[in-house]
Amino acid sequence: MTVSADAYLAVVTETIGRVAAAQREAVGRAADLITESLRADGVIHAFGTGHSEALAMEIAGRAGGLVPTNRIALRDLVLYGGEPADVLGPKLERDPAVAHRLYELALVRPQDVFVLASNSGVNGAMVEFASLVKERGHGLVAITSAEHSGRMTSRHPSGRKLADFADVVLDNGAPYGDATLPLPGGGAVGAVSSITAALLAQQIVAEVVARLIAAGERPPVYLSANITGGDEHNAELEARYAGRIRRGA
Repeated sequence: MTVSADAYLAVVTETIGRVAAAQREAVGRAADLITESLRADGVIHAFGTGHSEALAMEIAGRAGGLVPTNRIALRDLVLYGGEPADVLGPKLERDPAVAHRLYELALVRPQDVFVLASNSGVNGAMVEFASLVKERGHGLVAITSAEHSGRMTSRHPSGRKLADFADVVLDNGAPYGDATLPLPGGGAVGAVSSITAALLAQQIVAEVVARLIAAGERPPVYLSANITGGDEHNAELEARYAGRIRRGA
């Protein structure tokens, strides 16, 4: 396989089609779980570390997305928890202890639901967070790479992985190592997990909205803040969830 923009496009196109077909039923089950939470006045909490943080941004606080959404990030330890900035680092996601503090800072209610994303699904903070979410009785949707996670050893003391705790698992279709175009001297370029995770996130949102519309309910959906009337529309809807939803930095 050659390394080029066209080659990458071909891989991405194939992967998107494969993921969309294979995960259709799981997307529906995730939408059912989330819709049930929203009807009980719940909030969707989205959390990812590393590049999987893009999934949380896809779920929480963007135009065309659902308003009752809260983005959780490792930075919350500093922004809301009073920790010094130097606590943040590339290996923090491997520390199970931070999960408890992040959960406490999220202002969670019993009816809330969680969407957690991790390509590998093995780092300590994410696995511990998933364990805590289920221990507290919340619904949990996990987005991960089945291939990558299946070839990894858990970094959590329990030996378990993100997918082991989820009510619904969605496979983002990324290969082991995420990148897709092999290089002549070893390694590869062209990661796909962010693209397919975004696809799954948007499909879930679309299915949740479809369910609300079918029931005669008005979906609480964001307008772009950069169109006329967007700020006013969004502020009115956000007021219903005051103190429960954050966008972070």
